[in-house]
Amino acid sequence: PATPGKVIREGELEKRSDSLFQLWKKKQVVLSKDSLSLSSPEGGGKGRAKELRFGAIQKVDCVERTGKYVYFTIVTTDRKEIDFRCPGESCWNASITLALIDFQNKRAIQDFKSRQEAAEEAAAGTRDRRLARAP
Repeated sequence: PATPGKVIREGELEKRSDSLFQLWKKKQVVLSKDSLSLSSPEGGGKGRAKELRFGAIQKVDCVERTGKYVYFTIVTTDRKEIDFRCPGESCWNASITLALIDFQNKRAIQDFKSRQEAAEEAAAGTRDRRLARAP
């Protein structure tokens, strides 16, 4: 779960259940720089929180505004869709999207640097082998 130092936003969202009736259930939500934690509000945020780590989230999709709610879907990397809704003025979808983009950008920069360092090490190894064979 998110540590208080990393919390971007806390509040309430409604999540559509996976059950046959697809009821909307209130969830206590903590958005951090690397995940979204969901727990039942009855537990006071305690108990078993479900954590959606940004590494497992592909995108925030299907944003639709109707009346008093904004509906949006979080699509995971394994193509699972999780539906949420929030009051229109709360802009939870924007907060989650911005945090996800920030996470993905940081990860892309780390991946690029890792590839660049690996290429430099490989080039240095090739250069060292050539020098070792030189007469």
